[in-house]
Amino acid sequence: MKRFVPSLVILGVVLVTTTLAQTPAEREFAGTYQRWIDEDVVYIATPDERARFLALTDNAARDSFIVQFWEKRNPNPGNPENTFKEEHYRRIAYSNAHFAAGVPGWKTDRGCVYIVNGPPDEIQSTVTPPHPSQVWKYKSGKQFRFVDECDCGQYRISGESQNKGLQLQWLPKN
Repeated sequence: MKRFVPSLVILGVVLVTTTLAQTPAEREFAGTYQRWIDEDVVYIATPDERARFLALTDNAARDSFIVQFWEKRNPNPGNPENTFKEEHYRRIAYSNAHFAAGVPGWKTDRGCVYIVNGPPDEIQSTVTPPHPSQVWKYKSGKQFRFVDECDCGQYRISGESQNKGLQLQWLPKN
Protein backbone atom coordinates (compact mmCIF):
# COMPACT_ATOMS: atom_id res chain seq x y z
CA MET A 1 0.00 0.00 0.00
CA LYS A 2 2.86 2.40 0.76
CA ARG A 3 4.23 2.01 -2.79
CA PHE A 4 0.79 2.62 -4.22
CA VAL A 5 0.33 6.05 -2.54
CA PRO A 6 3.44 7.68 -4.11
CA SER A 7 2.36 6.37 -7.50
CA LEU A 8 -1.01 8.05 -7.09
CA VAL A 9 0.66 11.30 -6.04
CA ILE A 10 2.93 11.22 -9.10
CA LEU A 11 -0.04 10.46 -11.37
CA GLY A 12 -1.98 13.35 -9.82
CA VAL A 13 0.90 15.78 -10.33
CA VAL A 14 1.27 14.71 -13.97
CA LEU A 15 -2.46 15.14 -14.63
CA VAL A 16 -2.61 18.56 -12.95
CA THR A 17 0.55 19.74 -14.72
CA THR A 18 -0.74 18.56 -18.09
CA THR A 19 -4.09 20.27 -17.54
CA LEU A 20 -2.51 23.53 -16.37
CA ALA A 21 -0.09 23.52 -19.32
CA GLN A 22 -2.97 23.49 -21.78
CA THR A 23 -4.34 26.80 -23.01
CA PRO A 24 -8.10 27.38 -22.61
CA ALA A 25 -8.50 26.73 -26.35
CA GLU A 26 -6.66 23.41 -26.05
CA ARG A 27 -8.85 22.37 -23.13
CA GLU A 28 -11.96 23.33 -25.09
CA PHE A 29 -10.75 21.36 -28.13
CA ALA A 30 -10.02 18.37 -25.90
CA GLY A 31 -13.63 18.57 -24.73
CA THR A 32 -16.30 19.95 -27.04
CA TYR A 33 -14.55 19.77 -30.39
CA GLN A 34 -12.79 16.46 -29.81
CA ARG A 35 -16.11 14.91 -28.74
CA TRP A 36 -17.81 16.28 -31.86
CA ILE A 37 -15.30 14.75 -34.28
CA ASP A 38 -14.64 11.52 -32.34
CA GLU A 39 -18.18 10.74 -31.24
CA ASP A 40 -20.94 12.85 -32.76
CA VAL A 41 -19.91 12.55 -36.41
CA VAL A 42 -17.42 9.68 -36.31
CA TYR A 43 -19.50 7.56 -38.71
CA ILE A 44 -20.61 10.26 -41.14
CA ALA A 45 -17.58 12.53 -41.52
CA THR A 46 -15.39 11.54 -44.43
CA PRO A 47 -11.69 10.90 -43.78
CA ASP A 48 -10.93 14.16 -45.63
CA GLU A 49 -13.39 16.14 -43.48
CA ARG A 50 -11.89 14.64 -40.34
CA ALA A 51 -8.35 15.55 -41.42
CA ARG A 52 -9.36 19.10 -42.36
CA PHE A 53 -11.17 19.60 -39.04
CA LEU A 54 -8.23 18.31 -37.00
CA ALA A 55 -5.88 20.64 -38.87
CA LEU A 56 -7.84 23.74 -37.80
CA THR A 57 -6.04 25.82 -35.19
CA ASP A 58 -8.70 28.10 -33.74
CA ASN A 59 -12.24 27.75 -32.44
CA ALA A 60 -13.77 30.27 -34.87
CA ALA A 61 -12.56 28.14 -37.78
CA ARG A 62 -13.84 24.98 -36.07
CA ASP A 63 -17.24 26.56 -35.46
CA SER A 64 -17.42 27.64 -39.10
CA PHE A 65 -16.42 24.14 -40.23
CA ILE A 66 -19.18 22.57 -38.11
CA VAL A 67 -21.81 24.95 -39.52
CA GLN A 68 -20.67 24.14 -43.07
CA PHE A 69 -20.52 20.40 -42.28
CA TRP A 70 -24.20 20.34 -41.30
CA GLU A 71 -25.30 22.76 -44.02
CA LYS A 72 -23.71 20.50 -46.67
CA ARG A 73 -26.00 17.69 -45.43
CA ASN A 74 -29.10 19.85 -44.98
CA PRO A 75 -31.88 18.52 -47.25
CA ASN A 76 -33.20 22.11 -47.46
CA PRO A 77 -30.06 24.26 -47.78
CA GLY A 78 -30.43 27.67 -46.20
CA ASN A 79 -33.30 26.53 -44.00
CA PRO A 80 -32.36 26.88 -40.32
CA GLU A 81 -34.17 23.59 -39.59
CA ASN A 82 -31.80 20.81 -40.61
CA THR A 83 -33.76 17.56 -40.54
CA PHE A 84 -30.63 15.54 -41.36
CA LYS A 85 -28.83 16.86 -38.27
CA GLU A 86 -31.90 16.35 -36.08
CA GLU A 87 -32.32 12.77 -37.33
CA HIS A 88 -28.62 12.07 -36.82
CA TYR A 89 -28.73 13.09 -33.16
CA ARG A 90 -32.02 11.21 -32.69
CA ARG A 91 -30.31 8.06 -34.00
CA ILE A 92 -27.42 8.53 -31.57
CA ALA A 93 -29.86 8.91 -28.67
CA TYR A 94 -31.82 5.84 -29.80
CA SER A 95 -28.62 3.80 -30.12
CA ASN A 96 -27.51 4.81 -26.64
CA ALA A 97 -30.91 3.88 -25.20
CA HIS A 98 -31.31 0.55 -27.01
CA PHE A 99 -27.90 -0.90 -27.89
CA ALA A 100 -25.67 -0.12 -24.90
CA ALA A 101 -23.92 -3.25 -23.66
CA GLY A 102 -20.95 -2.37 -21.51
CA VAL A 103 -20.25 0.63 -23.77
CA PRO A 104 -22.45 3.48 -24.97
CA GLY A 105 -24.85 2.31 -27.67
CA TRP A 106 -23.33 4.54 -30.35
CA LYS A 107 -20.04 2.62 -29.99
CA THR A 108 -21.63 -0.77 -30.72
CA ASP A 109 -21.88 -2.40 -34.12
CA ARG A 110 -25.68 -2.15 -34.07
CA GLY A 111 -25.41 1.50 -33.02
CA CYS A 112 -23.07 2.25 -35.91
CA VAL A 113 -25.33 0.56 -38.46
CA TYR A 114 -28.40 2.28 -37.00
CA ILE A 115 -26.76 5.73 -37.03
CA VAL A 116 -25.52 5.38 -40.61
CA ASN A 117 -28.52 3.57 -42.15
CA GLY A 118 -31.44 4.38 -39.88
CA PRO A 119 -33.93 1.89 -38.53
CA PRO A 120 -33.99 -1.39 -40.44
CA ASP A 121 -37.08 -2.20 -42.47
CA GLU A 122 -37.10 -5.72 -41.06
CA ILE A 123 -35.40 -7.46 -38.14
CA GLN A 124 -35.19 -11.23 -37.91
CA SER A 125 -34.20 -12.37 -34.43
CA THR A 126 -33.18 -15.87 -33.42
CA VAL A 127 -32.39 -17.17 -29.96
CA THR A 128 -31.47 -20.67 -31.02
CA PRO A 129 -28.06 -22.11 -30.17
CA PRO A 130 -25.24 -21.56 -30.39
CA HIS A 131 -25.85 -17.79 -29.94
CA PRO A 132 -28.65 -15.24 -30.32
CA SER A 133 -28.52 -13.30 -33.56
CA GLN A 134 -30.32 -10.61 -35.50
CA VAL A 135 -30.48 -9.90 -39.20
CA TRP A 136 -31.32 -6.34 -40.14
CA LYS A 137 -32.70 -5.85 -43.64
CA TYR A 138 -33.12 -2.62 -45.54
CA LYS A 139 -35.20 -1.97 -48.66
CA SER A 140 -32.01 -0.74 -50.32
CA GLY A 141 -30.76 -4.34 -50.25
CA LYS A 142 -28.33 -3.80 -47.39
CA GLN A 143 -28.38 -6.59 -44.84
CA PHE A 144 -26.45 -6.95 -41.60
CA ARG A 145 -26.17 -9.98 -39.35
CA PHE A 146 -25.28 -9.45 -35.69
CA VAL A 147 -24.34 -12.26 -33.30
CA ASP A 148 -24.21 -12.15 -29.50
CA GLU A 149 -21.31 -14.61 -29.10
CA CYS A 150 -20.87 -13.89 -25.39
CA ASP A 151 -24.61 -14.20 -24.64
CA CYS A 152 -24.25 -10.85 -22.86
CA GLY A 153 -26.12 -8.49 -25.18
CA GLN A 154 -23.02 -7.40 -27.13
CA TYR A 155 -24.15 -8.12 -30.66
CA ARG A 156 -21.20 -7.90 -33.05
CA ILE A 157 -21.51 -7.72 -36.79
CA SER A 158 -20.76 -11.11 -38.32
CA GLY A 159 -18.05 -11.68 -40.89
CA GLU A 160 -20.52 -12.28 -43.67
CA SER A 161 -22.03 -8.80 -43.18
CA GLN A 162 -18.77 -6.90 -42.93
CA ASN A 163 -18.52 -6.04 -46.60
CA LYS A 164 -22.20 -5.40 -47.29
CA GLY A 165 -22.61 -1.66 -46.94
CA LEU A 166 -20.75 -0.90 -43.71
CA GLN A 167 -17.25 0.46 -43.60
CA LEU A 168 -15.92 -1.18 -40.46
CA GLN A 169 -12.91 1.11 -40.29
CA TRP A 170 -15.40 3.69 -39.01
CA LEU A 171 -16.20 1.55 -35.99
CA PRO A 172 -14.56 2.83 -32.82
CA LYS A 173 -12.33 0.45 -30.92
CA ASN A 174 -14.14 -0.63 -27.75
